[in-house]
Amino acid sequence: MQTQNPSDNSRIPLEDVGEAIREGRHLRLAHLYRIVVADEQLNERHLDISDPVPTGRQILQAAEVRPVADYSIYAILPSGEFEDLRLDETYDLRERGAERFIIFQTDRSFKFTIDDRQMEWGKPFISGKILKALASVPADTYDVYLEVRGGGQDILIRDADLVDLSKPGIERFITLIRDTTEGLTALPGADQRYLDNHGFTVEIVSDGPHTGVVLKQMQLPQGKFGHPAADVLVILPPGYPDVAPDMFFCDPWLTLVSAGRYPTCADQPHAFTGRNWQRWSRHNNNWRPGVDGLHTMIKRIEHALAEAK
Repeated sequence: MQTQNPSDNSRIPLEDVGEAIREGRHLRLAHLYRIVVADEQLNERHLDISDPVPTGRQILQAAEVRPVADYSIYAILPSGEFEDLRLDETYDLRERGAERFIIFQTDRSFKFTIDDRQMEWGKPFISGKILKALASVPADTYDVYLEVRGGGQDILIRDADLVDLSKPGIERFITLIRDTTEGLTALPGADQRYLDNHGFTVEIVSDGPHTGVVLKQMQLPQGKFGHPAADVLVILPPGYPDVAPDMFFCDPWLTLVSAGRYPTCADQPHAFTGRNWQRWSRHNNNWRPGVDGLHTMIKRIEHALAEAK
């Protein structure tokens, strides 16, 4: 739908919509407007269109897909969420803040969430690699998990694994940085919905100005330590959840059955609420405010316990 009729002299040859968004400026009048379109494998290509307020049909026609009635198109918003664009619905590139669109050859969409952002996908199956790309996380350092409804261990989705989105209900995914390292700054935080859905028993405790979450009798890797379960403390710093917690703490103290000693970097005490906790010095230098939470910290704790030496 053409909406502007200024003289040709006032127009520039090409306006890159993505460049304008990144520079925080309005679109300039142009003969052509450059957007990005992707297929269901997220293979992207540039598309130059003449109308800054195109319809879904115009974008599909410019992308040279036929017949357009067999395809669906979604705008990928700056938040990462998807917005359905109907064939005859206009999309104002000057106002919406989106440059990327994804096209599916389908008339049906499947909803899911990843890191609490709702998205739609035009196929019944989606791979771990695509999920990471949609979440905008590095594929080589992050893992993606499928949350298990009603509690239980979340399922690791590897890059080549396919998840069936056509099952009843909306699938929920979370992304977590893969490695927990020693000696760096920490990640994470807390999410009540995750705790409720996964059957954790927790206690909120305070020690002076400090607040902590105790994961009561968290199950430990079978046969690895001298106890089958332990209370695990996460201390929430001021500014949480925008600021990451640091380290975690166990009571009773855990020793490695195979070595008869405390694990590396887990041999120092920490007093909190009158209890003498075993400090596990595990840190991470990645933190995503608004995304990471206690679910992230729990995954790191599980990883640290499983890999303890």
